[in-house]
Amino acid sequence: MAIYVTKTYLPQQEEYQAYLNGIWERSILTNNGPLVQELEKKLANYLGVKHVLFCNNGTIAIQIAMKVLSLKDEIITTPFSYCATTTAIIWENCKPIFVDIEPQSLNIDAAKIEAAITPNTTAILATHVYGLPCNVEKIAQIAKKYNLKVIYDAAHAFGVKINDKSLFSYGDIATCSFHATKLFHTIEGGAIITNNDEYAHLTNLYRSFGHQLDNYLVAGINGKASEFNAAMGLCLLPKVKELSNRRKELSAVYNRILGNSVFKPFYESNNFEHNFAYYPVVFENEGQLLKIKNALDAKQIFARRYFYPTLNTLSYIKDKQPCPISEDIANRVLALPLFYDLPVREVEHISKIILENL
Repeated sequence: MAIYVTKTYLPQQEEYQAYLNGIWERSILTNNGPLVQELEKKLANYLGVKHVLFCNNGTIAIQIAMKVLSLKDEIITTPFSYCATTTAIIWENCKPIFVDIEPQSLNIDAAKIEAAITPNTTAILATHVYGLPCNVEKIAQIAKKYNLKVIYDAAHAFGVKINDKSLFSYGDIATCSFHATKLFHTIEGGAIITNNDEYAHLTNLYRSFGHQLDNYLVAGINGKASEFNAAMGLCLLPKVKELSNRRKELSAVYNRILGNSVFKPFYESNNFEHNFAYYPVVFENEGQLLKIKNALDAKQIFARRYFYPTLNTLSYIKDKQPCPISEDIANRVLALPLFYDLPVREVEHISKIILENL
């Protein structure tokens, strides 16, 4: 049987069916239904944040966040992320300005941000890569100094804490993906997280066509999620800690066997609680990566070049901006299989194949 880089966790069918029974009884399927409202409240409580607004995917969450903050012109961002981070900027008719990454955490290098700021800069849109926190304190200082807004693409960071506080608490707005491949998922879905009441109010308008009572107050879009998606989230939320702990155990097996044979991105802090959503490794060169990936593929083990290619090199980016560290890392990084019911023996097998082909 093939092993993929991730595998969606599904609850017991009976548990999900219990929520479906209620949906059938109420005949309320969408439009801010009771399960959506319940999930939002439970997520806010679980994460320790003020507002969680459930959306139909993580990409539209970024776009709505940009609308809420009235962003335009240039947005400073990272080249090392999934394409949605960049394409959301382009779809909102803004220009991505890429700042290279740190070689340890693989996040945007906060020390290089100021040099990229121009009179046309309106915001910083950074990604917490693999759930590793950006330098949120330094970015906050820069944003305050230059009067910039900050959005964090926190698609990988569900449950991550620094200084005993949710990573979602940082920035003006954080967005998250609840796609089926994520640690916490709602099949498809995402969220906008903010502690700002006005931003929450505007988000609610923008995701619902701008519709309030019998009026349309802003040019909104359909960013709503259904009751079926919320039901899946309600099933999974109580299990997140268990799912994360299992990934932590499997990551420890990888660590034990691979040791220092490959580089693993890291974040140095005593006040950091990771979620172990991914297990990325960085090889010495692309040739070594391809040799190992081919060896794994031959055994029906499908690791993923995540993230590849670096976003500053995409064909639809007309203004090419060199980011040598991101370009180098993107050619050498591979996310290894990691999911709840992955057997330890398979982790050992994958690790052995890697060591044999280094």
